[in-house]
Amino acid sequence: MLSSYQTSEWPIGVRGQPSVRNFSPFTNTNGNRNIYLTTAGIIGAGTLGFLYTLHQSVQASDIYQHPPHYPWPHNGFFKSFDHKAIRRGYEVYKQVCSACHSLRYVRYRELIGVSHTEDEARAEAEEIQVQDGPNEAGKMFMRPGKLSDSFPSPYPNEEAARAANNGANPPDLSYIVLARHGNEDYVFSLLTGYQDKPEGFILGEGQHFNPVFPGGAISMAQTLFNEAAEYSDGTPATASQLAKDVVTFLSWCAQPEHDKRKKVLINCWLIFGTLAVSLWYWKRYLGSSMKTRKILFRNLTKSENKK
Repeated sequence: MLSSYQTSEWPIGVRGQPSVRNFSPFTNTNGNRNIYLTTAGIIGAGTLGFLYTLHQSVQASDIYQHPPHYPWPHNGFFKSFDHKAIRRGYEVYKQVCSACHSLRYVRYRELIGVSHTEDEARAEAEEIQVQDGPNEAGKMFMRPGKLSDSFPSPYPNEEAARAANNGANPPDLSYIVLARHGNEDYVFSLLTGYQDKPEGFILGEGQHFNPVFPGGAISMAQTLFNEAAEYSDGTPATASQLAKDVVTFLSWCAQPEHDKRKKVLINCWLIFGTLAVSLWYWKRYLGSSMKTRKILFRNLTKSENKK
């Protein structure tokens, strides 16, 4: 008698006896592989769950406020930057933020066609003095800025920046929006999130309490207040409006190709969508004769077989 895991429904063996094959699950390779994969998946999921719980428990011990999500006008597949907000944000940066922070990877020529005309951008560049040279006498000299020049740094070097800011080096803002978790939401919440420190919270000299900043203690003082800057278009300069506009400007600085990238993507979708529909119709046209073909099988009579 064959066991329940054995069968004789196989071709005849060498000696005329039915060949016997064992289908025991303990020797089945596919079954073992499934067991290993299931066990590895359970262990991996448990490890990830443990690490997530541990991470959350560590964060809960700190004074840290996660920034909420704000409906930025440029977030979305068919959305673009508010260019009026970019211009106002540039004015906020120029009047407030440029005293401490640099934009070394942004050049004045990039403002053309985005927030300023060519003449306006050239006039903005000529307001700064840039060291150039050497001249014919071999000396360095100062000249008015050009469109090809980047935004100037308020400090000559990092040591001077730290000396002027109680040991903290103000970061460059060229890519600050993309360099922080939460992007625009984080920067906006940081600029508008200054509060009085709670009881028992210790701040160092020159530090301020901001629950959005990791650790709560930040060296940058609150800089955006009502009427802290003046808009050329007459927009009311409230603190939240200033923060919203400067964050929009910094988001554009980090990704100046944002609008062009979306235009290219939309054009690609239109082109490939048209091609997909055309290929689908062509495929149905080519296969219509094959799909509508009907094949019949019938038994031939003796007379037909003889023919």
